[in-house]
Amino acid sequence: MAERFIEVSLDKRGVSCTAKLLDDRAPITCAAVWDALPLGGDVYHAKYARNEIYALIPPFAPQEPPLENPTITPIPGDLCYFTFTSTQLATPGYGYEAAAEQQGAQAAHVEHSTVVDLALFYERNNLLINGDAGWVPGIVWGQIVEGLDDMAEACQDLWRSGAVGETLNFRRA
Repeated sequence: MAERFIEVSLDKRGVSCTAKLLDDRAPITCAAVWDALPLGGDVYHAKYARNEIYALIPPFAPQEPPLENPTITPIPGDLCYFTFTSTQLATPGYGYEAAAEQQGAQAAHVEHSTVVDLALFYERNNLLINGDAGWVPGIVWGQIVEGLDDMAEACQDLWRSGAVGETLNFRRA
């Protein structure tokens, strides 16, 4: 299979980077994401995992991917895929219960509504552990190959200045 690439962007900040899909390591997840592109939504900065930004979106795969190419220690440039039930995220401690409920409602055709978390890790020393749930392994499905430094700078600005009005988007390159 030919290599496939996507653009990941923070549109309000006017910054983007290019990622290579890891088809050889996470073929089911890569196929699901590729077939659903473009994807995106309001961006959030992680509270627990440290150097991570992500968007919560309705499920888009015909069937949720298995835990292929898993990690609990993502490195800079990793793109990760997580699935959560809307009730896992709909608590005041996370600060986006309305978004989780909204995305879960859009997935009402699923018996237990789920929310997909597409994440970008931009710096070192990340650990996917949650005080409520314990270890939270993610599927590494892509790796930033160009523009990570500019994206990391924008992510730091997002952390310090706030995420309101910003979106994280994934498109075919």
